Amino acid sequence: MSGFSELRLDGVGRRFSGKDALADLDLTIRAGEFIALLGPSGCGKSTALNCLAGLLPLTSGSIWQDETRVDVLPPEKRGFGMVFQSYALFPHMSVRRNVAFGLQMRRLPKAEVARRTAEAIRLVQLDAHADKLPGQLSGGQQQRVAIARAVVLEPSLVLMDEPLSNLDAKLRLEMRTEIRRLHQSLGLTTVYVTHDQEEALSLADRLVVLRDGRVQQVGTPEDLHARPVNWHVADFMGFRNMLPLTAAQASGEDVVLEGEGLRLTGTAVGPLSAGADVVAAVRPEDVRVAAGEGANLIAATVEVVEYQGRELAVEVRTDRGRPLHVRTDQRLAPGDAVTLTVDPHRLLAYPLAPGEQVPAPLAAAEAVPS
Repeated sequence: MSGFSELRLDGVGRRFSGKDALADLDLTIRAGEFIALLGPSGCGKSTALNCLAGLLPLTSGSIWQDETRVDVLPPEKRGFGMVFQSYALFPHMSVRRNVAFGLQMRRLPKAEVARRTAEAIRLVQLDAHADKLPGQLSGGQQQRVAIARAVVLEPSLVLMDEPLSNLDAKLRLEMRTEIRRLHQSLGLTTVYVTHDQEEALSLADRLVVLRDGRVQQVGTPEDLHARPVNWHVADFMGFRNMLPLTAAQASGEDVVLEGEGLRLTGTAVGPLSAGADVVAAVRPEDVRVAAGEGANLIAATVEVVEYQGRELAVEVRTDRGRPLHVRTDQRLAPGDAVTLTVDPHRLLAYPLAPGEQVPAPLAAAEAVPS
């Protein structure tokens, strides 16, 4: 594969009809890294990928591969491989011909085309299906053909745009492992777009979280899982419990929060002063059913219980009507009165900007699993 040390995006932006879809994206990707661009629909992650691929021209900024500026090159001159959400296979061509197509367009010798095609098909474990048409394959097999077609070109960078979103849950898990295995075994540099935080955490070396076209946080999976930089990132990264409270006391990272009939001790993320409006964020798995004594106690009533194997996903409602999400191995039933507790180090307090509103919690029937 074409070697490079780093790929650098400097102030990359893209506007549509005068509105920023992507703004001031600065990112350096090291050779061999797996980078996930993560965020909700409309956050700019696919726009960033299409700018990298050359499918969209930049409105501002530049893209460099070491000392070579690549955003001025057409897509076919950049040497990048692309895996689409839709697979985009030729339905009338066999697996072998689909994989070989790009090599043939480059007019490589027939023997080299045959060798590289066979090697790519072997890597994705589709030797037995090489002469089948795409319509004869499962969704997971078709996605593996699309990956083989990308890597057979020996690209310096592989771009993947939500490649698993059309697969069922079991296949998604299998293909996640397959993609990571190929990334490691081939020494690929990969940029991967997804809206699935679990998928991003399991695959990526570093995550880039976007919101409204702007980078919110760049970090390792551990960084983003444990310490989101703001409440928008926390909300997206699975901190389903968001409480609008007030900082009654603040000393360094230690903060006492009050509101909605609660008095809780938490950990400030960023500077906080007494009297400030905050969003207190905590993951469902960090809310525990307590024995009724100690600190950070919350009285609540169980409303909805979902069986999830060894654990239950439980929605409760506090005395003031605030819904909270809990994961527990204790057997609970709707109507049970419970006392909950939260470790102060797991309850993160974020400053709320003037005029900023915390989204209202979803009703139980609309709740999205974390």
